[in-house]
Amino acid sequence: MFDNKLPHISFQSLETLLSVMAASMLVIATFAVGAMLSAFTSASDAATPRTLSLVIADDVSQNALSTFIGAFIFSIVGLVAHLNTLFEQQGTFVLFVLTLVVFAIVILSFVRWVDRIARLGRLGETIGKVENVLNNVLQSYARFPTLCTKQPDEEPTGTPVFSEHVGYVQQLDVKQLQELAEKNNCRIFVRALPGEFISLAEPLVLVDTSEAALDEQLTSGIAQAFRVGRSRTFDEDPRFGMVVLSEIASRALSPAVNDPGTAIDIIRTMVRLISKWAITQQRSAEDGSQEQAVMYDRVFVPELSVRALLDDAFSAIARDGAGLREVTACLQESFISLRLLGHEALDPAVIYHSEYALGYALSSLCQQGDLDHIRSLSEQAQAKDLRSSVVS
Repeated sequence: MFDNKLPHISFQSLETLLSVMAASMLVIATFAVGAMLSAFTSASDAATPRTLSLVIADDVSQNALSTFIGAFIFSIVGLVAHLNTLFEQQGTFVLFVLTLVVFAIVILSFVRWVDRIARLGRLGETIGKVENVLNNVLQSYARFPTLCTKQPDEEPTGTPVFSEHVGYVQQLDVKQLQELAEKNNCRIFVRALPGEFISLAEPLVLVDTSEAALDEQLTSGIAQAFRVGRSRTFDEDPRFGMVVLSEIASRALSPAVNDPGTAIDIIRTMVRLISKWAITQQRSAEDGSQEQAVMYDRVFVPELSVRALLDDAFSAIARDGAGLREVTACLQESFISLRLLGHEALDPAVIYHSEYALGYALSSLCQQGDLDHIRSLSEQAQAKDLRSSVVS
């Protein structure tokens, strides 16, 4: 009785549909892999190889490729089952409906993926990806400058614990350090933040304990709280993001590329990121949320060095763009914008870099008018009463 209510699906029509899907999905999946590889190569060539991990992690492309391969597997399995008459009329109808559903999913995924692959690997898209991930990390550091630990109020002293590997600190497990400190009744002063290169002779932490010597279990546990790898990652390392943006700008300023517009775009991006970080940090300090966020009272982590952050951001651009008026002027104007934020820790670093960039400009620019203009902007960026004069 139920069989008579279902539409009749011919054997040949379902076989043809599954066969077409099986053949086309394999071709599309191969094409997708080729297009993604081309986008990865383009990202490395147009920007910097350090951005490859962000481009590879594109969710839309990965989901589309998974959809194509999944549809191929579905069509093969369905075709085999159908040809071996494993389904009766009800099963044939259900298989036909599922095939249409899978076909619709493939079409939607393909349309969405074509739009993404057209932009994937392009310079603007790559810069946007770096900016997004860097903004997330900077905002986290702005809200929790010491990673929810206490700021050391004294010169760190204690027994050093060294890394078991040579490489970059990629991740720091503060919770594990707190548990070790509570268990061994000691204090741990972190010396190596994520992004720093550590050798076997440089301490990861200093352990302040009443014990004469540290036991092997404690030192091994501390070392395991630090993930050390061959390369830097974006996850907990804001300085790496600045280095990557600076590398993109330096490549754009090279004689082979000669694209100062991209360098100017990078400078504006850096100003936007640093401004958001500074404002969030100021608000967190004013409302007391930083003190309330302290969860680990036996671990002490230093704050991110503002001077080092700006070194990674602007030093290479000041050097490579020194001979271009528009780039040097953009740098000085950006320094003025950062000074106007009134961030106490940011001001000295900005003044230093304004003077640093001016030195390169004076030795590279030839026209007196250009020199006068850049010198005027630099003097404004370094003025002590800049914010009060602008506000008034």
